[in-house]
Formats: sequence, structure tokens, C-alpha cells
Amino acid sequence: MTEETTQAPTTSAAASAPGLRDDFARVRAEVGKAVVGQDGAVTGLIIALLAGGHVLLEGVPGVAKTLLVRTLSRTLSLGTSRIQFTPDLMPGDVTGSLVYDARSGDFEFREGPVFTNLLLADEINRTPPKTQSALLEAMEERQVSADGQTRPLPWPFLVAATMNPVEYEGTYTLPEAQLDRFLLKLVLDVPERDHEIEVLVRSAAGFSPRDLDAAGVGAVLTPERLAAAQREVAAVGANADVLGYIVDLARGTRQSPSVKLGVSPRGTTALLGAAKAWAWLSGFDAITPDHVQAMALPVWRHRLQLRPEAELEGVTADSILRSVLQQVRVPI
Repeated sequence: MTEETTQAPTTSAAASAPGLRDDFARVRAEVGKAVVGQDGAVTGLIIALLAGGHVLLEGVPGVAKTLLVRTLSRTLSLGTSRIQFTPDLMPGDVTGSLVYDARSGDFEFREGPVFTNLLLADEINRTPPKTQSALLEAMEERQVSADGQTRPLPWPFLVAATMNPVEYEGTYTLPEAQLDRFLLKLVLDVPERDHEIEVLVRSAAGFSPRDLDAAGVGAVLTPERLAAAQREVAAVGANADVLGYIVDLARGTRQSPSVKLGVSPRGTTALLGAAKAWAWLSGFDAITPDHVQAMALPVWRHRLQLRPEAELEGVTADSILRSVLQQVRVPI
């Protein structure tokens, strides 16, 4: 991996550089050399990078969640680190801790794995809430406070956390405050038959997910180009009717009889940012209701807290959001 970038590049030439959208098409193609059948998740991670958010990846074991994150970091020339969350993991194992230096006789801060560009938090729900909360400041403020000092994290900084939805023994529910820090929750399904055959074909030909060099995965996007793309995304327009549409959708979730806790104002801001990124990737200069609708489920599905009786009846966050999308009037 290349050396980590510590702050966002501000080169004015990069802001007007042509072909930025084509760069991200090349990123998708490069990731496809190692990951098969997860195009939606690849696009979701790219949207999170463009919008400056974090991603929660949910899927059964073996659907390439970890491989996807590792491959993406390779294509973006970013530093990466991985934390395997376990019940005995301590907060200092994530953020870093003070270590006594016998030679100097002083304590010095040793940075934890959170000091990177793309942090893979593997099975984040296997560690207690105390350790989960160690990520809250890092995800929201892009900094770590320890020993009375605040230490900034490298730029860009993205947490990609994985969750296993089928193994409940030894897991801890993520608190609402933690979930709200994730821009997107992406659900990775088992690949379709043709894609699964392609996985076997590659495996039979000698592909190893541990050897990205052999797969020919290389860097196709620089941090400067990413910063330029983020500036263009921030400049995507949003008229008053579309902003009102986002608010009306959020209010619709709060009024649903099946919902205990609806979408917060942070959630409306998150949807706006994700819709801007999707609009920019699609070649639009301003967001439309279609962009809002496309991003509503991945941005909001983890922000709804359902009533227990609704969960017993099989109601899901996705079904509620689809209902709200159907009921709220779409601006013309």
C-alpha cells in the first residue's frame, strides 16, 4: 500500500480535471478482477467515499465482504488496516494507547489500527458496546482523543464494518448512536448462479483472494482525483422541492405505526449527501426524486427502530421504507 494521505489535497487543477466519472468506472472494473457479483456493493462503497461517509456491510459468511474492501483500497491507492472484533477486544486495541518507553522514561502514544484511510472492522457486532463506542469519535469527528490530546486521522477516512446476520450467539446489538454514524447499510446477497460459476472458474484457474497481485488488481485512482470528485459532488444542486421531498419521507417514517424511532435530521442530511453522489456518478448536475428514491433504502434501513410487535409480525425496515416511498407525493 502507498503511504497514507494525511489531509485532503487542494490542488485547484485537480478540481477541473476531466474524466473523473470515467475514473470510477475503471475502479469498478478493477474491483471486478477479484470480486464477482457484488456490483451494487461496489457502487455503494464508491458513493460512501464520494459523500465522505461510512458503510455497514451485512451478509452471510463467504460473500466476499472482506475481499471487497481490501480490493477497493488497492484500486484507490489508500492505506488500509483490518480489525477482527472479538469479545475481549479493548478500546485501546482500536484507537491506540500509551506505552511506556524504558529508554526515555516517558509514556508515548502508539497509534492503533484506526489511523489509516480505509478501516475494515470485521464482525463489529462481536465486541461489547464499550469497544464499539471507541469508533464513535473517529467516525464522526475524524479524530482520536487520548491522554488529553486530540489526534487527527488521515484523509480520507472510511470505516467499512461487516456484520454476520445469521450467527447471534456471542454477538452484541449495535446501539442506535453507532448505527447512525454509518452513511449506508449494504446487504450482500449470495451471488446468482452464473456469478457463482464464475467464482469457481476463477478458483479452478488458481485465483487466490489472498493474492491481489496475481489477480492483476492495481491502483487506478489517486487521492487528488478523489478529492476533486468530492468537490464536484458537493457542488451538485438540490432544489427546494426535492429537499422538501426528503423531509416528507423522513416524517413519513416517524409517523408509521410500526416504527418506534424514525429517521432523524442526521438521516435526512445523509440521504441528501448520498443522493448527490449518485446523481454525480449518473451524470446529473442536480439531484432528482429518482436519486432520492434509489438511495433511501441503503441510507435509512439501519436508522429505523421497529416496535417489537411489528418485528414479530415480520415487518422489516425495507418494507416500511418502500411503503413510505409509495405514499409520499413525489414533486414534479
